[in-house]
Order: sequence, then C-alpha cells, then structure tokens
Amino acid sequence: MKILVAVKRVIDYNVQIRVKEDGTGVVTDNVKMSTNPPDDNAIEEAVKIKEAGKASEVVAVTVGEEKAQETVRKALAVGADRGVHVKVDGTLEPLAVSKILQKIADKEKPDLVFMGKQAIDDDCNQTGQMLSALLNWPQATFASKIDVKDNKLEVTREIDEGLETIEINVPAIVTCDLRLNEPRYASLPNIMKAKKKPIEEIAASDLGVDVSPRLEQLKVEEPPKRKAGIKVANVAELVQKLKNEAKVI
Repeated sequence: MKILVAVKRVIDYNVQIRVKEDGTGVVTDNVKMSTNPPDDNAIEEAVKIKEAGKASEVVAVTVGEEKAQETVRKALAVGADRGVHVKVDGTLEPLAVSKILQKIADKEKPDLVFMGKQAIDDDCNQTGQMLSALLNWPQATFASKIDVKDNKLEVTREIDEGLETIEINVPAIVTCDLRLNEPRYASLPNIMKAKKKPIEEIAASDLGVDVSPRLEQLKVEEPPKRKAGIKVANVAELVQKLKNEAKVI
C-alpha cells in the first residue's frame, strides 16, 4: 500500500497575523512559516500505518514556491520516504491544488491520499473533497481515528453531533483532524537523514493544469477591535444592563 500525503506551507500558528497597509493581503516577509498543523497529523498517521506494516511507502507532496520544499523536508524527517514538490508561484485556490494533486495521484497511483482537514491560512476546507470528486474516489473527512482493514478503511469522523464511524473502500481520500494523533518531533539525526532523501521537482505548467485564479480578492481588512468591558457594582445592575442595554433577557 502506498500513501500520498499532501502538506502545505503556511504562516506559523503562533504568529500574530498583520494586514498589509494597502489591504492587498497579509504580511509574509520575514514571518515564521511552518507546516499546516492538520497536515502534521496526516503525515504522522501515514508513518504510523507504515510502521505497523500496513503500508510500504509514504510520499509527501507539496504545491508552492521554492521555499515550500522545507515542508516536504520536514515530512521526510518524521518518516516519509520521498517527496514531490510541484513548483508554482503565487497563491493557489483549492480547485487548482486539487487538479494538481489529481495529476500527481494519476502518476504515483497511491492507495490512500491523506491531507489536513483544512489549512489555517484560508480555512477553505475544500481541497480533499474536490480531489475526491476529480478522482471519483470515496472520501472520509475530519478523521479522528483510522483503522486499516485489508482493502477497506474504518474511519471515525468528527461531526457536529459527536462522532460518526464509516467504512470506505480503498483507494480513498482522507482529511485528518487534529484529534487523530500527536505528531512527533523530528530528531536531529532524522533531519540530517532527510537531506539525503529524494525530492522530485515538477513545474505546475508541465502538468497541464490551469492555475489562474477564478476569484478576485478585493481587499483584506483586520477584524474590528474588541471594545473594553465594563464593571458592575452588583447583580441588580448586571441584570438591568443585560435587559435594557444588551437586550439579551
């Protein structure tokens, strides 16, 4: 069984996001970047399945600029066998990424495709579902538990009402939730070994995929700043303000 894992380079989740003065986007210059957190869960689960003897190879793939290769190197350092870097400049919409991943899946012929449930930069939560439609493969989204059973997967999903367990056939697309596992840290020896693992570089134009945007971003603005709270002297004053000012009771 071969597992293809899609990973994305995003602004680190600990960074305070700042909007550019001209409103054209967010500041990325000299900002710490890292792997999208749910993608870390995806690569960890793939490596665990391989360590359990249920997969023979884990391939990490990323789509993005030259520096996106760092994300693949991290995946290699935690256990992926090799990487694929599809080079493309600029911001890509989920549909373009899905079409690129479809081409990679056609080339690699994996049994499973893992990815994070959504990226923390755009929060679209669309790529996995679109890829499933393009490949005509079954999908299991928001996975918090995965059990490989021969040519089937038993997946526990995070849903609004609680948990849902489904069974799907392989090949399949799985988008991973943060509760799926605890991603491991890359040790220094493994980081050094990862530098020797192969990464195939492919230009997006060579795949014949149209990556031109279909949406126009008009302006990016910061959310309104939260107003300061007030203090009340007693319960009676609190009730009066909730009733007459906030009008919630």
